[in-house]
Amino acid sequence: MDVTTGHINDLNIKDLSPHLFWDVEIDSINADEHKQFIVQRVLQYGLLSDWMQIYHQFGLEKIASISIHIKDLDPKSLAFISALSKVPKEKFICFTTKPSMPQHWNF
Repeated sequence: MDVTTGHINDLNIKDLSPHLFWDVEIDSINADEHKQFIVQRVLQYGLLSDWMQIYHQFGLEKIASISIHIKDLDPKSLAFISALSKVPKEKFICFTTKPSMPQHWNF
């Protein structure tokens, strides 16, 4: 990350697992503009190698601050990022805003 601009300069989306972006055109994803989308996909479906890439790119504090604003983060991902970052679950919008319709398969 370029400290002066705050822009990502070396995260290559194609280096992340292909299954993370199975439903979108990979070339249309801009790492700087779509941080929240990338972080959510990695938290919910990523491998350890994917986590390490965004961790080294963004840092734990930035990942936590992005995750706070994700409305539909699943409970396991919420518990993971909350415990790792030491940010209480109550600070995350996905914890305070529940979906109007319950999920069918809530493990």
